[in-house]
Amino acid sequence: MTSSKHPEGRLEEIAPSIYAYVQAGSWGLSNAGLIADRDGSLLVDTLYDVDLTRTMLGQMRRATPFAERLTTVVNTHANGDHCWGNQLVKGARIVASRAAAAEMKELPPRLMAVIVSAARLIDRGGPGAKRALAFLGRLGVPRVAALADAANYIVRRFGSFDFKAVELTLPTETFSGAMTLDVGDTRVELVEVGPAHTKGDVLVHLPAARVAFTGDILFIGAHPIIWEGPVENWIRACDRLLALDVDVIVPGHGPLTNKDGVRRTREYWQRLVDVTRKGQAAGASTDEIVRELAMEAFDGWTEKSRIAVNIDTIYRDLCGDRTAPDPLVLLAKMARLETAGMS
Repeated sequence: MTSSKHPEGRLEEIAPSIYAYVQAGSWGLSNAGLIADRDGSLLVDTLYDVDLTRTMLGQMRRATPFAERLTTVVNTHANGDHCWGNQLVKGARIVASRAAAAEMKELPPRLMAVIVSAARLIDRGGPGAKRALAFLGRLGVPRVAALADAANYIVRRFGSFDFKAVELTLPTETFSGAMTLDVGDTRVELVEVGPAHTKGDVLVHLPAARVAFTGDILFIGAHPIIWEGPVENWIRACDRLLALDVDVIVPGHGPLTNKDGVRRTREYWQRLVDVTRKGQAAGASTDEIVRELAMEAFDGWTEKSRIAVNIDTIYRDLCGDRTAPDPLVLLAKMARLETAGMS
């Protein structure tokens, strides 16, 4: 067991000298990968905090001596659970899309630590503290009201991670569009497909090995979440994956998959677009559309509360509204949906 509050992930060799590190769980428990070579290895993503990343690197080093020399790291996007362990590979070449590198500065780990600490205090304060904060929200302080609604949700989803020990370590090299790297004889193709889940999502394709690492373009067994959009870009990213000649696909979250997992994700987004467009034309509110979709099974996927964010994003996009929403407001939407018993 790791010193973290989470069980260790599982390291699996999915092709010769190519490994996937898979963590069980959802929020913050992401997957990563390793392309090992004696002349220098490549790591696909670090994890949400230092303990989790240290544990993963330890497993990799026990599995292959080539993991001792990590010369390149690729961060698939800006979310902390895919880059906040970068400080443990400081000195390596850290590569990300230009958009992802810029987005990493928007929510630094220390701010996340403050948000979780504040949420914990509010949650411990009970209903009285939450009512007082909600009252401040009605007086024109929406972030305070949102934090009051989201406090318990934030503590349960993020309270077990140690953000205080994380030092934001940004990429040393960026690109836009596409980039090719060589790890020994292994060709690694980086393809930017964002903005979709975030502003700068990247797919990592290993043509010869018939392997792809998708970052959070794929969540397997759980509802995905679209922080940025537009959703059409996410659907196009699925089409890019379906066009690749791959057998093994490593999602950002959830178990290893194949093109069936990509097809289910594409169908999910198309379903949400269709229902949202129909509801909008009929004059339905986002809450009404969310309630309709929350009743659907979606193959028993977890984290149904993310529908609240997904419909909000799609609805605004259909209206031509590209205003960046407040993440705390979105977390509050998910918390309210869960409280209503629809998650």
